[in-house]
Amino acid sequence: MAMAAPTIRTVASVFGLLLLVFALSSTVIYLVSSSAPAAVSPSSILLNLRPFPARCPPAPPLRVFMYDLPARFHVAMMSANSAAPAPANGSGAEEGSPPPFPAWPPSAGGVRRQHSVEYWMMASLLLQGGGGGAREAVRVRDPEAAEAFFVPFFSSLSFNVHGRNMTDPDTEDDRLLQVELMDILWKSKYWQRSAGRDHVIPMHHPNAFRFLRDMVNASVLIVSDFGRYSKELASLRKDVVAPYVHVVDSFVNDDPSDPFEARPTLLFFRGRTVRKDEGKIRGKLAKILKDKDGVRFEDSLATGDGIKISTEGMRSSKFCLHPAGDTPSSCRLFDAIVSHCIPVIISSRIELPFEDEVDYSEFSLFFSVEEALKPDYLLNQLRQMPKEKWVEMWSKLKNVSSHYEFQYPPRKGDAVNMIWRQVKHKIPAVNLAIHRNRRSKISDWR
Repeated sequence: MAMAAPTIRTVASVFGLLLLVFALSSTVIYLVSSSAPAAVSPSSILLNLRPFPARCPPAPPLRVFMYDLPARFHVAMMSANSAAPAPANGSGAEEGSPPPFPAWPPSAGGVRRQHSVEYWMMASLLLQGGGGGAREAVRVRDPEAAEAFFVPFFSSLSFNVHGRNMTDPDTEDDRLLQVELMDILWKSKYWQRSAGRDHVIPMHHPNAFRFLRDMVNASVLIVSDFGRYSKELASLRKDVVAPYVHVVDSFVNDDPSDPFEARPTLLFFRGRTVRKDEGKIRGKLAKILKDKDGVRFEDSLATGDGIKISTEGMRSSKFCLHPAGDTPSSCRLFDAIVSHCIPVIISSRIELPFEDEVDYSEFSLFFSVEEALKPDYLLNQLRQMPKEKWVEMWSKLKNVSSHYEFQYPPRKGDAVNMIWRQVKHKIPAVNLAIHRNRRSKISDWR
């Protein structure tokens, strides 16, 4: 008995120390249930310790300095008569203040709206106050306090406004804007300090900034995919893949008692079937899928009436086909997401937005080009999916659809905030590159 006392005291000391450690780390200790015997050994208590992690405060928003560029680089390219202006702070503009930030014109739909990510990012930085912890980025007036620098050049809109095609003489206006912009940036000590690495430049349209892209290859680019970018210019290592702005209306009241039966069409596609590059698969799919039972496969343009028909079609279909366009991605995927129509993605090279946070396999189906072109293979796979599995994927799709909404003012977890969060994720690597470049004598030595 004399030898047992030190052992008990030792166990008691260790147990007390463990309690102190758990308390200091903000954990909760759960003891055995009240139904357990009154005499509980220290060892049995230790086995029932279950740590409960402390809640960390939300990360502060990214501090962004926005260049004060003349309006010709951004809002002047929007039609002034298309919509009443909307003040950037959501209230009336004061006398003598700058003109209010204009609302996106309802008439500027189609391809201009699809690639309007640049507009929504700029609007989010102009928001005065509000948003609280929902904001992933805030504007700072002092560039020395900034973690990133936003360049508000509407490069996608510039491509669409200045000329109707790649050879139109009016594209010279787009080129001159790019030349003038680069002159402004080169003279900025903040661009010089980092060689543009901490600068964020929206380039969402595949042809945006096409004349001087190589001059911004170190910057954080906001792109739709990498289909028309060389590996030297753009990559997931430094750039952000952003969703298209959907052109169909969001399906707000999608709460039927039986969602599976509420969507009688098996597979829906509506869009242009004659495309370039990877998009050539659309014509091949048309020959395989058109007129098949349960399939709506229609050739159309993204006009006003066409968008209405697409809205109805996606809302009444279980699956929505997403083959590549001229590049691996297209707006159709995001139209399907906000319509809660399970995407069927056919591409071997597609990159998807927010994929470090969103698992697309939970609410989308993926097929290689070779699989999709096998006669009846695709439709057989869709028909064999159990109803319970489809409902599970549909529910998850509804839950993530808010991540693809562009709106003003922005809301927590919406598309703009998700994009800014992705930019924030790039900053450590950006700082590493900047710091290494300052002391390295040999460029890219490792």
